[in-house]
Amino acid sequence: MIEIVNKFEKVIYAALMVMLMAVLVAAIMELIWVLITSLTDFSPWLLETHEMIQVLGGFLLVLIGVEMLDTIKAYFLENTIHVEIVVLLAIIAVSRKVILLDPTGMNGFMFGFELIGTGVIVVGLAAGYYLIKKAGITIGPDMQKQEKNG
Repeated sequence: MIEIVNKFEKVIYAALMVMLMAVLVAAIMELIWVLITSLTDFSPWLLETHEMIQVLGGFLLVLIGVEMLDTIKAYFLENTIHVEIVVLLAIIAVSRKVILLDPTGMNGFMFGFELIGTGVIVVGLAAGYYLIKKAGITIGPDMQKQEKNG
């Protein structure tokens, strides 16, 4: 029964990898389109602030997708959860949120509250990433904690 579950898990991961690759191709195509249209608009070869933010957000979105693909691939091949990659992915996602944060639709209190919450998340993720790297702990195929040598 466990072997059937393991095979089913592999099929699910393979399907996720294929779908994520399709999403990444679409995200890259959209990023190329945004970059071309931004560079050829009213002021050729100069990006305005909102265009630069949109392009950077697109780059970070593609980077998040590539890191997710790497995480799924690592689990698919090694049956190993790379916790540091998952935490780094969360840090990139929060960074994207900070870059794309638009205060125009909020009052001062809401904007401040969102910034404080985001700051707490960033500090927590950074501390977690530091502790993971310092300890060198991953979870191996037998699902027991293993400490890296070296």
